[in-house]
Amino acid sequence: LGMYHFEKCQPEDVVYQLDYNTEGSANKAEYIRMFADCGWDYLQEYFGYSYFRKRAAEMDGEEEIFNDDSSRLAMMERVYKGRLTPMLVIFFATLLPQFVMNLSRGNYGVAVFLGVFLALYVAIFAIFAVRYHKLKK
Repeated sequence: LGMYHFEKCQPEDVVYQLDYNTEGSANKAEYIRMFADCGWDYLQEYFGYSYFRKRAAEMDGEEEIFNDDSSRLAMMERVYKGRLTPMLVIFFATLLPQFVMNLSRGNYGVAVFLGVFLALYVAIFAIFAVRYHKLKK
């Protein structure tokens, strides 16, 4: 889990893009065909993320699989529901109470360790919120 396996091949200049769409697997053939029609090769799915690639020589500048703000916003909403919501539950149900409890009991080593994770969570939430609101405008 969480590890990738690479096979040796001839180097190519390619661009990789990800889509988070757990509902895409219900109509996988149509989903893959939609991206293939735009020149993207489907590679694999991993924990809800679909991996696509396209040769750089076939790209029109800074091409992305999401070519408009509404599709980017829809993808961010899928990520929020599928990934950020569980992170928020973990944050408020476990990390935050453990941090406060260890800090109040004088377990500063554990509190610092948990504080680092809390800071990472807050940074992830803040970055996502800023990008989401910027895109929504």
